[in-house]
Amino acid sequence: MSRRALPRREFLLRACAGCAALLAGGALFGTPRELGQLLPGPAEAAGDPLAGLLRAAPRARYWVSTASANGADCAACHPAGSLAAGTKPAHRRALIRCTLCARDCTLADGERGMCRARIHVNGELRSLVYGRPMAIHVDPIEKKPFFHFLPGAAAYSLATSGCPLRCKFCQNWGISQARPEDYAQAPLPPASLVRAAVERKAPVIAFTYNEPTVFTEYLTDVARAGRPLGRRSVLVTCGYMNESPLAEMCEVLDAIKVDLKGFSEGFYRDVCGAELKPVLRSIRQVARSRAHLEIVNLVVPTLNDSPRMLTELAKWVVGEVGPDVPVHFTRFHPDYQLPNLPGTPVATLERAREIGLEQGLHFAYVGNVPGHPGNNTYCPKCGRVVIERDGLFVTGMHLKSGHCETCARAIPGVWS
Repeated sequence: MSRRALPRREFLLRACAGCAALLAGGALFGTPRELGQLLPGPAEAAGDPLAGLLRAAPRARYWVSTASANGADCAACHPAGSLAAGTKPAHRRALIRCTLCARDCTLADGERGMCRARIHVNGELRSLVYGRPMAIHVDPIEKKPFFHFLPGAAAYSLATSGCPLRCKFCQNWGISQARPEDYAQAPLPPASLVRAAVERKAPVIAFTYNEPTVFTEYLTDVARAGRPLGRRSVLVTCGYMNESPLAEMCEVLDAIKVDLKGFSEGFYRDVCGAELKPVLRSIRQVARSRAHLEIVNLVVPTLNDSPRMLTELAKWVVGEVGPDVPVHFTRFHPDYQLPNLPGTPVATLERAREIGLEQGLHFAYVGNVPGHPGNNTYCPKCGRVVIERDGLFVTGMHLKSGHCETCARAIPGVWS
């Protein structure tokens, strides 16, 4: 058995080493040793990889338990008014309520949350992904996309597995829908990750590719470790977290991009397996924080591309968080569970951008269409191009201290 397993592993390593892209989202690894970290070693292949993860899994944050030594917070699980004053319900077994994301999963011992990354172990919630990135790559900040945050900067980008959503159009499903035990990774402490970003001369650390909320403990530790070394941290998120975890993230992050996937509860329920209201709540919360905010809407043909839905989305952004928040209308390509749909027509994205501008957005973009004029940033006052882009690369900057060089109108963003 072992003699057959080793050649197969070597074959996979050599095959992967010759590929340009190992994982969706552009996670590239250059050497067989680095590629080997994503494949189970002989000991793990022969045994139970989850058992090893459980032994090392640290205690998570943001949860309550019926077995708490200080008494369970019954209000965290039971609706207000459903319990008589001074009474506590009797539970035949210990239960944990994870309060990290809007799913609020209730877990018996041994059960995981919807994200697959957090598990109830003997009365504690543990993180199976802390310090275990499965994808690391250096991207242009424009790929996230952030267009008003340090244009042209390199972003040291990382992801673990896991996501609380089940989007049928997910472009990174190989990462977001994987289980922590599906890949092997030596522990990478926050300080080591930050040093790697410094060595790669990346001023930004980006939490991206999957839903980074599932590794919030690691995310916030990395962001705090990066500040003394001049690294700024950004988050690419579906916005499905609860208020307290998001408040902590807003304290340590410099910018947050939220995917507003559509503008109807039906779309979120049927296509994403989620709800719209928590995402809108998160966008409002980020807008009130110190963190820079941008929004992306992946425009999927026949699902969320109607003029009515695009109009309602743009009206909500202008009315709730302001016209200066950049909104990216991004092209979908057939993937995951929707290979039957066509890629988004460019004309649809152009119309989405027009609708956004008509509803009062100052900065509406066409995304995933390299070379399109809708990639550029235009001054809302004089209409001149203030940032020119060719694909993911900045080719011209016409800003002076954050103002349009032509008319001196302030262009909101983080420019230096």
